[in-house]
Amino acid sequence: MISPGQKQLVQDTFQYVKPVSAAAAQLFYSRLFQLNPSLKPLFKGDLEDQRRKLLASITAVVEGLDRFDEMLPGVQAMAARHESYGVRPEHYEDFGTALLWTLERALGPSWTPDVRQAWAAVYDSLSSAMKQAVADKSTVIVDLKNGK
Repeated sequence: MISPGQKQLVQDTFQYVKPVSAAAAQLFYSRLFQLNPSLKPLFKGDLEDQRRKLLASITAVVEGLDRFDEMLPGVQAMAARHESYGVRPEHYEDFGTALLWTLERALGPSWTPDVRQAWAAVYDSLSSAMKQAVADKSTVIVDLKNGK
Protein backbone atom coordinates (compact mmCIF):
# COMPACT_ATOMS: atom_id res chain seq x y z
CA MET A 1 0.00 0.00 0.00
CA ILE A 2 1.15 3.50 -0.78
CA SER A 3 0.66 6.09 1.95
CA PRO A 4 -0.41 9.67 1.15
CA GLY A 5 3.02 10.84 2.33
CA GLN A 6 4.76 8.43 -0.04
CA LYS A 7 2.61 9.59 -2.94
CA GLN A 8 3.57 13.17 -2.17
CA LEU A 9 7.29 12.33 -1.93
CA VAL A 10 7.22 10.58 -5.30
CA GLN A 11 5.35 13.45 -6.92
CA ASP A 12 7.65 16.06 -5.37
CA THR A 13 10.89 14.31 -6.28
CA PHE A 14 9.78 13.51 -9.81
CA GLN A 15 9.91 17.24 -10.52
CA TYR A 16 13.71 16.98 -10.13
CA VAL A 17 13.91 13.99 -12.46
CA LYS A 18 12.02 15.66 -15.32
CA PRO A 19 14.86 18.01 -16.38
CA VAL A 20 17.27 15.06 -16.66
CA SER A 21 14.73 12.52 -17.85
CA ALA A 22 16.40 11.74 -21.19
CA ALA A 23 19.72 10.99 -19.50
CA ALA A 24 17.92 9.07 -16.76
CA ALA A 25 16.16 6.87 -19.34
CA GLN A 26 19.50 6.12 -20.98
CA LEU A 27 21.00 5.24 -17.60
CA PHE A 28 18.01 3.05 -16.80
CA TYR A 29 18.34 0.85 -19.88
CA SER A 30 22.10 0.65 -19.52
CA ARG A 31 21.69 -0.55 -15.94
CA LEU A 32 18.84 -2.92 -16.83
CA PHE A 33 20.96 -4.63 -19.49
CA GLN A 34 23.91 -4.83 -17.07
CA LEU A 35 21.70 -6.54 -14.51
CA ASN A 36 20.16 -8.92 -17.01
CA PRO A 37 21.68 -9.01 -20.52
CA SER A 38 19.06 -11.56 -21.59
CA LEU A 39 16.46 -8.75 -21.56
CA LYS A 40 18.08 -6.79 -24.39
CA PRO A 41 16.52 -8.90 -27.21
CA LEU A 42 13.05 -8.09 -25.81
CA PHE A 43 13.57 -4.48 -26.90
CA LYS A 44 13.26 -4.60 -30.65
CA GLY A 45 13.40 -1.46 -32.71
CA ASP A 46 14.38 2.02 -31.69
CA LEU A 47 15.57 2.21 -28.10
CA GLU A 48 15.07 5.99 -28.18
CA ASP A 49 11.36 5.40 -28.77
CA GLN A 50 11.36 2.93 -25.87
CA ARG A 51 12.98 5.55 -23.63
CA ARG A 52 10.22 8.02 -24.51
CA LYS A 53 7.58 5.40 -23.70
CA LEU A 54 9.25 4.67 -20.37
CA LEU A 55 9.24 8.36 -19.44
CA ALA A 56 5.63 8.76 -20.55
CA SER A 57 4.60 5.76 -18.45
CA ILE A 58 6.44 6.98 -15.37
CA THR A 59 4.96 10.45 -15.80
CA ALA A 60 1.44 9.02 -16.12
CA VAL A 61 1.93 6.90 -13.01
CA VAL A 62 3.31 9.76 -10.93
CA GLU A 63 0.56 12.13 -12.05
CA GLY A 64 -2.09 9.46 -11.46
CA LEU A 65 -1.06 8.36 -7.99
CA ASP A 66 -4.06 10.09 -6.43
CA ARG A 67 -6.28 7.98 -8.70
CA PHE A 68 -4.42 4.69 -8.37
CA ASP A 69 -7.53 2.51 -8.73
CA GLU A 70 -8.48 4.33 -11.93
CA MET A 71 -5.01 3.58 -13.34
CA LEU A 72 -5.30 -0.17 -12.78
CA PRO A 73 -7.02 -1.07 -16.08
CA GLY A 74 -4.25 0.71 -18.00
CA VAL A 75 -1.61 -0.96 -15.87
CA GLN A 76 -3.21 -4.35 -16.50
CA ALA A 77 -3.29 -3.71 -20.24
CA MET A 78 0.37 -2.72 -20.13
CA ALA A 79 1.14 -5.98 -18.32
CA ALA A 80 -0.53 -7.96 -21.10
CA ARG A 81 1.48 -6.09 -23.74
CA HIS A 82 4.71 -6.70 -21.86
CA GLU A 83 3.90 -10.38 -21.52
CA SER A 84 3.37 -10.59 -25.29
CA TYR A 85 6.88 -9.15 -25.75
CA GLY A 86 8.35 -11.90 -23.56
CA VAL A 87 8.46 -10.20 -20.16
CA ARG A 88 8.18 -12.74 -17.37
CA PRO A 89 7.31 -12.14 -13.70
CA GLU A 90 10.93 -12.49 -12.60
CA HIS A 91 11.95 -9.61 -14.90
CA TYR A 92 10.04 -7.13 -12.75
CA GLU A 93 12.70 -7.39 -10.04
CA ASP A 94 15.46 -6.36 -12.47
CA PHE A 95 13.32 -3.53 -13.75
CA GLY A 96 12.65 -2.26 -10.22
CA THR A 97 16.31 -2.49 -9.26
CA ALA A 98 17.34 -0.55 -12.36
CA LEU A 99 14.63 2.05 -11.78
CA LEU A 100 15.59 2.73 -8.16
CA TRP A 101 19.28 2.81 -9.08
CA THR A 102 18.54 5.35 -11.82
CA LEU A 103 16.40 7.52 -9.57
CA GLU A 104 19.13 7.54 -6.95
CA ARG A 105 21.57 8.94 -9.50
CA ALA A 106 19.06 11.43 -10.91
CA LEU A 107 18.05 12.77 -7.50
CA GLY A 108 21.50 12.88 -5.90
CA PRO A 109 21.30 14.30 -2.37
CA SER A 110 17.49 14.37 -2.55
CA TRP A 111 17.55 10.55 -2.56
CA THR A 112 16.85 9.89 1.10
CA PRO A 113 15.76 6.62 2.73
CA ASP A 114 12.18 7.94 2.84
CA VAL A 115 12.27 8.85 -0.86
CA ARG A 116 13.66 5.41 -1.71
CA GLN A 117 10.96 3.73 0.33
CA ALA A 118 8.26 5.84 -1.35
CA TRP A 119 9.43 5.05 -4.89
CA ALA A 120 9.84 1.37 -3.95
CA ALA A 121 6.28 1.27 -2.57
CA VAL A 122 4.90 2.76 -5.78
CA TYR A 123 6.90 0.38 -7.95
CA ASP A 124 5.98 -2.62 -5.79
CA SER A 125 2.28 -1.76 -6.00
CA LEU A 126 2.39 -1.36 -9.77
CA SER A 127 4.51 -4.43 -10.46
CA SER A 128 2.31 -6.52 -8.16
CA ALA A 129 -0.79 -5.36 -10.06
CA MET A 130 0.91 -6.15 -13.37
CA LYS A 131 2.04 -9.61 -12.29
CA GLN A 132 -1.41 -10.33 -10.85
CA ALA A 133 -3.09 -9.29 -14.10
CA VAL A 134 -0.91 -11.73 -16.05
CA ALA A 135 -1.52 -14.50 -13.50
CA ASP A 136 -5.29 -13.87 -13.60
CA LYS A 137 -5.28 -13.98 -17.40
CA SER A 138 -3.34 -17.24 -17.33
CA THR A 139 -5.82 -18.71 -14.85
CA VAL A 140 -8.75 -17.74 -17.09
CA ILE A 141 -7.05 -19.32 -20.12
CA VAL A 142 -6.39 -22.54 -18.20
CA ASP A 143 -9.98 -22.60 -16.96
CA LEU A 144 -11.30 -22.09 -20.50
CA LYS A 145 -9.12 -24.92 -21.77
CA ASN A 146 -10.49 -27.15 -19.04
CA GLY A 147 -14.07 -26.21 -19.91
CA LYS A 148 -14.77 -24.22 -16.75
